[in-house]
Amino acid sequence: MKIAIILGTRPEIIKMSTIIRECEKQIIDYYIIHTGQHYSYEMDRIFFEQLKLPQVKYNIEAGSGKHGEQTGKMLSKIEEILLKDIPEVVLVQGDTNTVLAGALAASKLHIKVGHVESGLRSFDRNMPEEINRIIADHISDYLFAPTEISKQYLLNEGVPEEKIFVTGNTIVDAAYQNLEIANKSANILKELGLSQKKYFVATAHRAENVDDRIRLGGILTGLRQIYKEFDFPIIFSAHPRTVKMIKEFGFEVPEGTVLIEPLGYLEFLQLESKARLILTDSGGVQEESCILKVPCVTLRENTERPETVEVNANLIAGTGEKIIHCVRKMMNSKIEWINPYGNGNASKLILEMIK
Repeated sequence: MKIAIILGTRPEIIKMSTIIRECEKQIIDYYIIHTGQHYSYEMDRIFFEQLKLPQVKYNIEAGSGKHGEQTGKMLSKIEEILLKDIPEVVLVQGDTNTVLAGALAASKLHIKVGHVESGLRSFDRNMPEEINRIIADHISDYLFAPTEISKQYLLNEGVPEEKIFVTGNTIVDAAYQNLEIANKSANILKELGLSQKKYFVATAHRAENVDDRIRLGGILTGLRQIYKEFDFPIIFSAHPRTVKMIKEFGFEVPEGTVLIEPLGYLEFLQLESKARLILTDSGGVQEESCILKVPCVTLRENTERPETVEVNANLIAGTGEKIIHCVRKMMNSKIEWINPYGNGNASKLILEMIK
């Protein structure tokens, strides 16, 4: 059996890292295609080294661009590679343009497609990610759903049950494996002068939040209220675009909020694990906070991770006055939820099911 693993963003690398390690462990024939959707492989090389992953075999370097332009470029080049180096199965993960291009290219060549983290739904088709994940699910042969909720969404859309496998989420495997690496190689709390469980972490990167004056202003107001009430520093790991829009809108960074450049994955994982509470608009961070037993408040109107809300690990606050109310509630809640994403063996289950 030969597997092609297609990825192109750092979240995909993180969630596929455990499948790559499992392929190595089981001596499965595989290769990696890096599309360069967010960064070139050259920029991501240090990321692979930190996570102790093998080198990429094919580097597409698609770069940024409009959705159609970027997806088209990746689709064409992935097809060339798959025709030359034919695998029996292609694995894609998540909801990016890389996933869409990889699944389409393989499907049209009649190569089996496995979609890792299938069945997630926000039910908001204004999000390009929602379109990508729906299309990928409906052209895949193996749908690896992280939870029973995800499986039910797929069944509701008419996906045959025999194609769906509930495996848990590889982010659990990744969090456990990579936190161990992080704790051996990083000490971000010391670098930032923080004490364990005496700070908050915040992230915001989605265009619908940071490009909207009212929504971004609401987030900053929420951070100001949180610091005033709880007197814990808020470490705001801010995407460059977020920083740019704060300046363009003429906003001031609130007192108590420390704006830092995005950290490396290992440092950020360590920062998350020791925080008292996390505020985010990131789906992956919602999952990680749940796995790491850190309360989360989501700065969106919806989530494709409803399991985190169901187990009381997460509250949906939006970007307005609900933020402070949700933080109060989560600060008073007991950290006793059961992680809904599995016990860390998703990668092994995925490969077993393919075999």
